[in-house]
Amino acid sequence: MQIKYSENLSRILPYPFVEISKKKKELLKMGADLIDLGIGDPDLPTPEGIREALKRAVDEPSTHRYPLDPGRLDFREAWARWCKKRFGLRLDIDQIQVLIGSKEGLCNIARAFLNPGDKALVPDPAYPGYANGGVVLSGGIPVKMPLTKENNFLVDLGGIDPSDAKDAKLMYINYPNNPTGAVADADFYGEVVDFAEDNNIIVISDNAYSEITFDGYKAPSLLEIDGADEVGIEIHSFSKTYNMTGWRLGVAYGNQLVIDGLRRVKENIDSGVFEAIQLAGLYALEHYSEPPSLKEYDKRLEAMVEAFKDAGISVEKPKATFYIWAEVPRGETSQSFVSKVLEKAHVVLTPGTAFGEYGEGYFRASITSSTERIREAADRIRDMNL
Repeated sequence: MQIKYSENLSRILPYPFVEISKKKKELLKMGADLIDLGIGDPDLPTPEGIREALKRAVDEPSTHRYPLDPGRLDFREAWARWCKKRFGLRLDIDQIQVLIGSKEGLCNIARAFLNPGDKALVPDPAYPGYANGGVVLSGGIPVKMPLTKENNFLVDLGGIDPSDAKDAKLMYINYPNNPTGAVADADFYGEVVDFAEDNNIIVISDNAYSEITFDGYKAPSLLEIDGADEVGIEIHSFSKTYNMTGWRLGVAYGNQLVIDGLRRVKENIDSGVFEAIQLAGLYALEHYSEPPSLKEYDKRLEAMVEAFKDAGISVEKPKATFYIWAEVPRGETSQSFVSKVLEKAHVVLTPGTAFGEYGEGYFRASITSSTERIREAADRIRDMNL
């Protein structure tokens, strides 16, 4: 029997972090002492209060059935209160959809609005899920919006081809940004809203890192801008804020019709988020005024910047996210540098090209290891005499 993948699936290259994971496993089998600064998966445990809330909720028989709705009413009410306090937003309950992690929402939204051959604007470099899991698997065509150092890694709206702008159905944006650590202000979001209105484009704002901020910086929401709820939605995650990556809990909120489209997709492909996890998320919203690991992340980020500079790598501390985005040494490509560091120093970094064509010349390092291991990683890289 001949097995053939769909054309959409065949258009997608292997997920970059899976390939990195394979190389890591090979070295670990050989007994290597790896320091992993690659994937953005917090190494610190989910706070005890959230874990205890889950345990209590699991013992409630009412949580054991299919959660066949947009999310528990009490959870969505708590999310509306959080958004009011944090961003000044006034959300109706029906504008809120609970997600099995933000990734599925970012991908499934494309199924609701793209027909085969439709265009969608996606940043590059960017989280691979926008273009691959979302646009391509829905039969759409991703149109790259380059993020460059010269433009502070902000989308250059004026540089988008007018014909692409008129044809596009969706636009993904992500600030604070993964992988670059760049941030956006209200003026930028205002330009995005105007652009979307002029071109009849739905905006999907990935705001997963809004709470991982440093030195007094507070990340805004797209939906704070007048008219934003007419053009799009925002998607948030509990993964980074509360160290809940494996729990899979996220929220989409904003324009009612867009949320309704996402909801209709989800009604046909999943049965909702386990209610015990929603109750644990509700506890997190009501008991933590800031991410419980934020001070530790700040300490690690300071250590990484200092240590990498000592190793001869030019880096700057970002205002947000837990990533360093830095240029590779002269004469190296993203892949050659990362491979060399992995093989010789046994330090895992992520090549910029894992995030797209315009990531060439850069690498990303995550602070999801202890300060001691971060410093050791930098020492190993320094000893390579790059």
